[in-house]
Amino acid sequence: MTKTFGEHQPPKPISKAEREARKAFRQVDAVKAMSEHALAEQAFAQNRERLKAERLAREAAAGPAPKKQPKAKSK
Repeated sequence: MTKTFGEHQPPKPISKAEREARKAFRQVDAVKAMSEHALAEQAFAQNRERLKAERLAREAAAGPAPKKQPKAKSK
């Protein structure tokens, strides 16, 4: 039995046990993904705070920034 172009087989019915198993695996995968996302967010926030502290320390060591001179208007 050869399928021609455009033919498809209807999906096989899934048993209740298989449906429950898939649901359980999806829930585990979702929890894992959320925990990985939370860890990535925490690492990002820590890195941002570290870089901000380094920048503020550099700016404090450099002293106050010179004030910009306003441009002279030419007539």
